[in-house]
Amino acid sequence: MSAVPSLFRDLLPRLNELSGTLRRGKLFERAVEATGLPLERPAMSVLGILHIEDAPLRIGEIANRMNVVGPHVTRQVQGLESRGLVRRVADPDDQRARLIELTPEGKTAAERYVAVIEGWFADAMSDWTAEDRQLLDRLMTKLVEDLTARLSDLD
Repeated sequence: MSAVPSLFRDLLPRLNELSGTLRRGKLFERAVEATGLPLERPAMSVLGILHIEDAPLRIGEIANRMNVVGPHVTRQVQGLESRGLVRRVADPDDQRARLIELTPEGKTAAERYVAVIEGWFADAMSDWTAEDRQLLDRLMTKLVEDLTARLSDLD
């Protein structure tokens, strides 16, 4: 038997524990509460992606980052637009296309949301060395990229 299945058996329970910890900690709910806006997870994901990117994005780019289809993001963007949190702007590279950007209100909401999540992780990892944090980032990035590539091959 190869090392990968054994690693999977060791890793899967840790991933399940992490997921459960995040749910029990109500991290999403607490972060949304900090925004002062009753938004659902997909809408907050759109705001978070735009905030992290710090640049306008096309609907398709947002959908790729959320691992969903474009129409799902379009519905979220329409709801966020109606609340004044995002707006459509012309794509400087293609005047026919539109990009989605945060409004000042959307930026404030995203900053509050991200601050709660960053604070929670910073507290949890406060005793970690810089090297441990960098290693986690490197390995999580590699895991996500490799899993995404393998799963996309199945599509």
